[in-house]
Amino acid sequence: MNILLLVLIFLFPFYDQSLSQNGTRPNIVMVMSDAFDGRLTFDPGSKVVQLPFINYLRELGSTFLNAYTNSPICCPSRAAMWSGQFVHLTHSWNNYKCLDGNATTWMDLLEANGYLTHMMGKQDYTSGGHSVSNRVEAWTRDVQFLLRQEGRPVAKLTGNMSTVRIMKEDWKNTDKATQWIHERAVSSHQPFALYLGLNLPHPYKTESLGPTAGGSTFLSSPYWLKKVSSDLIKVPKWLPMSTMHPVDYYSTYTKNCSGVFTEDEVKSIRAFYYAMCAEIDAMLGQVISALRETGLFNNTVVIFTADHGELAMEHRQFYKMSMFEGSSHVPLLIMGSGIRSGLQVDQLVSLVDIYPTVLDIAGISPVFNLSGHSLLPLISKSNAFSKKQHPDWVLSEYHGCNVNASTYMLRSGRWKYITYADGLTVSPQLFDLALDKEELQNVVFKFPDVQAHLDRVLRSILDYPNVSATVHLYNKKAFGTWRDSLGRNYSQVIANLRWHVDWQTDVLANEKAIDQWLYGSL
Repeated sequence: MNILLLVLIFLFPFYDQSLSQNGTRPNIVMVMSDAFDGRLTFDPGSKVVQLPFINYLRELGSTFLNAYTNSPICCPSRAAMWSGQFVHLTHSWNNYKCLDGNATTWMDLLEANGYLTHMMGKQDYTSGGHSVSNRVEAWTRDVQFLLRQEGRPVAKLTGNMSTVRIMKEDWKNTDKATQWIHERAVSSHQPFALYLGLNLPHPYKTESLGPTAGGSTFLSSPYWLKKVSSDLIKVPKWLPMSTMHPVDYYSTYTKNCSGVFTEDEVKSIRAFYYAMCAEIDAMLGQVISALRETGLFNNTVVIFTADHGELAMEHRQFYKMSMFEGSSHVPLLIMGSGIRSGLQVDQLVSLVDIYPTVLDIAGISPVFNLSGHSLLPLISKSNAFSKKQHPDWVLSEYHGCNVNASTYMLRSGRWKYITYADGLTVSPQLFDLALDKEELQNVVFKFPDVQAHLDRVLRSILDYPNVSATVHLYNKKAFGTWRDSLGRNYSQVIANLRWHVDWQTDVLANEKAIDQWLYGSL
């Protein structure tokens, strides 16, 4: 426990106006998945796959219809959620560069204020993790080459109708979480906070592509595929490659999605993805069942969310790293004592709102200014919470791999504004989500007044050209330091990263492109 937390114990009262029952503070359980498309938690998306426990949360709790990630990639997104701060404030630029190990999370504050806390599974918010490929691809995104960095997305069947536990590590952590509830939480005289981080429905590593391969295999069994309504799976419309926005074109190419895909291939990938979501739902269900079996359910607030979504072949892409809805729209459901039941909230919210919300649930005052705002005034049955108005916009930003420019998204009302500031001669994008849910019609030149207004709002939140300049400098410095550390091994190491197939077609030209990026004209 760091010095700040010791101070907090004395500065802040244990209990204020929480969602209490019988004078006790509520327990808090959060289940956070990876890559879960938030549109599956409400109609019509929820009809494509059976998600009984998510539906249970919907019926007994509140569902946020417009919840977004603050960065559509694992580590920066989770850093925002744990810190309550926007990405540009924490400098969480990619999966390698995120929070310091001693950063104060909301879980730390709960512990400092009398909660029994436990975290397990995927946390992924501190610096230093992820593969060498992942960080090098992020650092070199401005290099003038175009290399495929991912395996071609594929669907793969495993097992039979009795094969239920496919993602064994997630199930192991779910078992540990429920065991902790049965053995530790039930006997505690303190309120408890439990966090369970899951990896599904993130695609699995494609083993056939070697040790440096990324995750491009959508894997499931007949048991879970039976939960998917195949006749409701939509094949997304694609723009021709020649008319794609240049940043989206770069993403499609580096994600190895520029080739030919049959309609059956696309439907299969999407079906397997939905089946993977059904497996996550069952893990959530096991946690809920443990709370019911131990009698803890009635005084526990349950939160389900995800770090980002999954494109699942929308916009000719899989994975995340995009501001399109499939990638940036996340689930957010909150259920528990004092939370309104069956409520669907239209308010725009994002993951940074979880930090102040959890503190509000526990009756703890924030210790510094946060980027987010408590969601309790929107969903609580009580009138005790501040009615301070939530902003009418959400911000998301991305600075990592598979995209060749820092990307900034402002969602406000019906509009989604996406802009760039990396010296690229590319225009921003503007989508009217009320009329264009598939985000295929960039209307930025049709509505210049809207674009100008949204850009002013965005610049009032952050100086995004300056942020991009900071990321540029960081990328060059970080890559140069890494390269220097390899010495004579540099050429061998960089030639064997995820892009090794394309890299080998012209090694000298690719190395020269990197040198030109680092040092200017040679």
